[in-house]
Amino acid sequence: MARATRLTLVCHGATPAVRTGAFPADEALEPGEAQNLQAIAGHLRRAHHVLTSPALRARQTADALGLESVVDTALADIDYGKWAGRTLAAVHQAHPDDVTDWMNNPASAPHGGESIHDFLVRIADWMSAHMHDGGHTIVVTHASVIRAAVLSVLQAPDSAFWRIDVEPRSCTEMSSDGRRWMLRAAACVPPRPTGLLP
Repeated sequence: MARATRLTLVCHGATPAVRTGAFPADEALEPGEAQNLQAIAGHLRRAHHVLTSPALRARQTADALGLESVVDTALADIDYGKWAGRTLAAVHQAHPDDVTDWMNNPASAPHGGESIHDFLVRIADWMSAHMHDGGHTIVVTHASVIRAAVLSVLQAPDSAFWRIDVEPRSCTEMSSDGRRWMLRAAACVPPRPTGLLP
C-alpha cells in the first residue's frame, strides 16, 4: 500500500522585485520581512522533510520560519535570462514584441533563459518524482514554482499559468495517495498578529 504524502508549498517572503514588478535576480528579502515571517512560523505543521529553492530569498524565508532545509535545485525559479533584475515595464518598453510573444507562446524564450513550457515540464517532473515520498514535506520556493505545481496537479494547459496568483508568504497544500496528486488548499495565508504590516 502506498504511503500518503502531504506537500506544503510556501511562497518566499516579499522582495524588492515583488514590490517593483521586476523579473527577480538573486535578491534578498525586503527589510523587516523576516519579522513578518517569524510571526506566522507557528502556523506551519511539523514536517518530515524541508526543501528550499537555492535562491537567497527562499533560503532566508526558510531561516526566518525556523526551518532546517535542504536545497533542491529543481525548485529554482524560472531562469529569466537577460531580463533578470529588470522591471517588466522597462523590458516591455524596450522589447514589446518579445514580451508579448513570451506571455502568449509557452515555448518562447526571448530572454535567452527558460521557456514557460520547459519550466512547467521541470516542475511536473519534480512532482512525479516526489509522489511516493510519504509523510509531510514543506517546500519553500517561488510563486512561479507553485503555479506550475498547481497546473501539474490539475493537468491544466500551459496557457493557464498566467491565471494563478500566488502571494508572498502564502501556503498551498497538496496530497498524494501514491497514484496522483490532489490540490487540498490554495493561497491560504496564515493569519498575522495585529500590528504587522502586510
